Amino acid sequence: MAVTPARRRLTVGLVAALVAGIDLSAKAWAVSQLQDQVVGLGVVDLRLAYNPGVAFSVGAGAPGWLVLIATALVTLGVGVVAWRAAAGGPGSRLIALALVLGGATANLADRAMDGVVTDYLHTGWFPTFNLADTAIVTGAGLLILLAATGRGAAGSAPDRE
Repeated sequence: MAVTPARRRLTVGLVAALVAGIDLSAKAWAVSQLQDQVVGLGVVDLRLAYNPGVAFSVGAGAPGWLVLIATALVTLGVGVVAWRAAAGGPGSRLIALALVLGGATANLADRAMDGVVTDYLHTGWFPTFNLADTAIVTGAGLLILLAATGRGAAGSAPDRE
């Protein structure tokens, strides 16, 4: 039985919603539990931080409404690409897009609440980040890998389901 574009779109939406839900839950936990403490876990510590900018605090000095609108437009763009990509192509590309969309949606929802994104994963040598950021980077990395190997092209054959 062939997988329809509607079912593929539903899968992208569900994966994105799962990623966003997990991240937003982790952010709520971090805000409630990490106010004045650091939990050392070895390579990664749990440490509460807030980012008024975007990646690596770029734009931290920009007006909050501008950062929110820019973030919303990028998230909308990713959603449109994922919607269109669901009509065909490899399932691995759809999962990668769902990771990016879920992470972007979570950070957008978080920023819409108070103008900042809640971060809670700290390495000491890299800016503090969150699970949404990890999903975005993982999805983007997978998209680059698929493109580099020719497996993510729009006309390439779908993955075996």
